[in-house]
Amino acid sequence: MTAADVRDFDPGDGRISTPSTRRAPAWSAAAPVRPTAALPPLAPDRGQVPPDWSEVVEHFREGLVVCDADGVVRHISPVAVRLLPDVVPGELLAAAGVPGMSDGIPGAFTHRGRRLTARCVPLSGGRCCWYVEDVTESVSRADALLAERARSAFLAVVGDKLGNPLHPDRAAAAVVRLTVPSLAEVAVLVLAPRSGRARWWRASRVDDETPMVDSGVLAGGDLPTAIADGLTGIEPHAVDWLVEQAVDAGWLPGLPGVESAARVVPLPGGDTPVGVLLVARRATRPYDEDDVELIRAFAARAGAALTTALLYRDQAEVADTLQASLLPVEPAETAGVQWGTAYRPAQAGLRIGGDFYGSHRLADGGSLFFLGDVSGKGVEAAVFTGQLRQCLQALHRVESHPGRLLRLLNDALLETTQAHGQGRFATIVLGVARPEREGGLTLTLAGGGHLPPLVLRVSGEVETVPLRGMLIGVVPDQRVGEVTVRLAPGETCLLYSDGVTEARGGRRGDEQFGPERLVTALTGCQRMPAPALAERVEQVTCDWLAHGDHDDIAVLALRAVGPSGRPSRHLHAVPAPADPDQQRETGA
Repeated sequence: MTAADVRDFDPGDGRISTPSTRRAPAWSAAAPVRPTAALPPLAPDRGQVPPDWSEVVEHFREGLVVCDADGVVRHISPVAVRLLPDVVPGELLAAAGVPGMSDGIPGAFTHRGRRLTARCVPLSGGRCCWYVEDVTESVSRADALLAERARSAFLAVVGDKLGNPLHPDRAAAAVVRLTVPSLAEVAVLVLAPRSGRARWWRASRVDDETPMVDSGVLAGGDLPTAIADGLTGIEPHAVDWLVEQAVDAGWLPGLPGVESAARVVPLPGGDTPVGVLLVARRATRPYDEDDVELIRAFAARAGAALTTALLYRDQAEVADTLQASLLPVEPAETAGVQWGTAYRPAQAGLRIGGDFYGSHRLADGGSLFFLGDVSGKGVEAAVFTGQLRQCLQALHRVESHPGRLLRLLNDALLETTQAHGQGRFATIVLGVARPEREGGLTLTLAGGGHLPPLVLRVSGEVETVPLRGMLIGVVPDQRVGEVTVRLAPGETCLLYSDGVTEARGGRRGDEQFGPERLVTALTGCQRMPAPALAERVEQVTCDWLAHGDHDDIAVLALRAVGPSGRPSRHLHAVPAPADPDQQRETGA
């Protein structure tokens, strides 16, 4: 039985009545009142003895305080005595000084450190009964539940916001921006020093303005002691000098310094913290244990995000360095030669592939040039390409004859592939260009299983150089094809990879571009400089592909220029294919 079941309690006659059975009470103001006076029993009903109603009231969850029409306390239950020790029977309830009840205003209030609720029920004769309940524990549980929900919601937002940035600067800015105002009025994130310098980010909020984020750099030796300790994994607890150090560093704008509360929490990383987080706010809101636990949970998520971002940055730097070393190198300037190149890897995001080209100057004034294609695509092919280029760079210093140099390269690649168990191979055209006194070039070419070069004569005709040979890196004592070609001034030799001729596109999307279309695209372009010619080959190939998948594309053009070394100017349009059907196919 609870007090809610009681509709009207009259301690004068000891009966509980409902509106249908209520009668005028036999209440005497002069009668003595005792806090827990025994109530007279009710009349027997069907032979049963009614219970002692004082014992029933004593076990109510709520305390009962009965006042007469003048507000004098006439009865107080044992529960009410424990909750309201200031309330004395026979005295005015208002004199007890109980919030709400003294003013006659029901509701919730705090009294002697307990959270209470009071409601008043009118009784007959102008009397009233106050029901008082202790809700301290239920309110505490509800507050704790709400706080936990708020913390969980905050951490969920943190996980979502910090899951995207892969750049350390953006991740650090996101960390301090999320901290204010949920955890602090000012938040400072300091990353572990790199190359003797430590970067920091700060978010600050003045009044209700939007948090502002700024950043700076400090020398590793100038970091505040608390920050340096935090970077070693120690969590400083001396709150007073934490604030002093933060003020000395100029990190607490808008806060009153000594009237502030601060905490420093390390951000977990790999073996050592990736950084530390300093949070500060006014001393009117000190950090309790729940706040510190929330900050630590936030720091764990922030540390994971920053560690990922820093790892991604380090990997990206390594990848950029490797890609830069594996990219094709533009040919070196050579007297009497104009170079033109074009390169498009199959995986554009990597910027590297299995095609390569380049040149090296020779001591006699000539130039060693090459273009090739290794088996495979992507990173593995690019690494093998780098090994091949390094071999060429070293071997050309001891052997400049194209045929003999190609055989040395084959032996070197066999050792490399067998040592690493790669089983890779390559095709290559390797040549030496030597300028002639009267102008023009003499090309000595050696072939290692690659597509034959094309020569664009001054007449506009395109010739195919009959160059043969075996793949390199497959068998020892390979057969190498050799041929000598002379270029008159204004003539061009074109080397290209199979990414050009094997490009699939056209009307059906699966037809190869083929060597015939390449010859057609070059016919009549004899006046084009070497760079423009190489770009044209790449462009017509990509037009044929129509943005479809393709293999690595590499083009190397060398044009013989006059004795002055200056190419002739050209101001003519690129000729269209003679065959209308061919024109439609090329533009498909």
